[in-house]
Amino acid sequence: MTTAVKKPNTIAAPAEATTRKAWVPKTPVDVVLEQIGKQEKRVATLQKELDQEKLLLVKLAKAKAALEV
Repeated sequence: MTTAVKKPNTIAAPAEATTRKAWVPKTPVDVVLEQIGKQEKRVATLQKELDQEKLLLVKLAKAKAALEV
């Protein structure tokens, strides 16, 4: 049988002590402006996807018209 080799439990300590930035509460205005920015990005993404879907629909409509003739 093989014997299990036990490794000592060592926790790697960070080389340098890093300090975290202090938490700064956001004002309600900052929160709303952030939400507006996120929504604008989401709308832009959805608009781009909608444009692609419309182009596909036009191509399929042309193919349908060609098949019906």
